[in-house]
Order: sequence, then C-alpha cells, then structure tokens
Amino acid sequence: MNSQKYMNPYLAGFLLGLVLLATIYVTGRGLGASGAVKSVVLSAVVAVAPEHSANTPSINDYNKEHPGGPLKDWLVFEVIGVIIGAFFSGVISNRVGIKLERGPNITNKTRIVAAIIGGALFGFGSQLGRGCTSGAALSGMAVMSFGGIITMLAIFGSGYSFAYFFRKLWLK
Repeated sequence: MNSQKYMNPYLAGFLLGLVLLATIYVTGRGLGASGAVKSVVLSAVVAVAPEHSANTPSINDYNKEHPGGPLKDWLVFEVIGVIIGAFFSGVISNRVGIKLERGPNITNKTRIVAAIIGGALFGFGSQLGRGCTSGAALSGMAVMSFGGIITMLAIFGSGYSFAYFFRKLWLK
C-alpha cells in the first residue's frame, strides 16, 4: 500500500471543473495541451525550414491565426504554468524525483519505448481529433458538445478495451 497522501479525487475533479469554467468564462475557450505542443512544433519548423513553412498552406494559416507568433498563444503559457505548478506540487508533497514506473513483467527499455510510441500515437490522434483529452473531451463536454461526449466515450472505451490485453505487463 502506498503511504503517500494525495488530494481527494472528488475534490480534485471539482476544482478542475471550476478551473475549466473560469477558463471558458475568461478566454471564451476551454483548456487543452495539444495546441501548445502544436505551436512549439510549428515554431521549430518555421525556424529550421522557413522555405518549407512558407510553401505550406496549413502552417501559413496557423501563423495568420497567431499574429504575435505561435509561441504567444495562451495555450503555451497554460502548459508552462501546468509544468511549474506540477513541480511545486511535487515539492510541497515531497514527491519530486526521477523514477520510471513499470510493472514487474516489463523491462525499462520496453516501458520507455512503449511510452514514446503511445505518446506519439496519442499526439497524432489529438491532431486528427482536433484536440487532446483536455481540449476535445473535457472542454467539449463542459459545453455539452456531442463531439466532446463521443471523444470521452472513445477515450475511456478504448482505454478499458486495451487494458485487458496489457494488464499482464502491470500485474504480478
């Protein structure tokens, strides 16, 4: 049994809901992280390959939507705040450290490779779905979007479906 104390999940969910409502009220948009990643990647493409980015309509359209540059998008600042807040939360609760969590039936190398592949697939899917779990599902459901509800059902449904097949990697 883990002896570390964590926030009550119901309280944490309630507070996340309040943050989401405040964000929609203040910005007119919900929360999301994939937009920040997209802004950073597109800024890197523009810096590394300016000719390619000048000839790519989707990059030009995205840059027109962000006249100060993609890195000035508020989602970038949101993710920076999440990283800083997570760090301070870890410091306050004495949980800061570098640790690779894995099940007893998986090697460190397999865990890292699987995490990278899973992250890449999720990132690719978030672009196809026009948002990550926070943007498409949480924020979508907050405004009663049918797409947000379907996204949340798909995320949890696929998670439960795949968990059955991969459970032996995590359980003793």
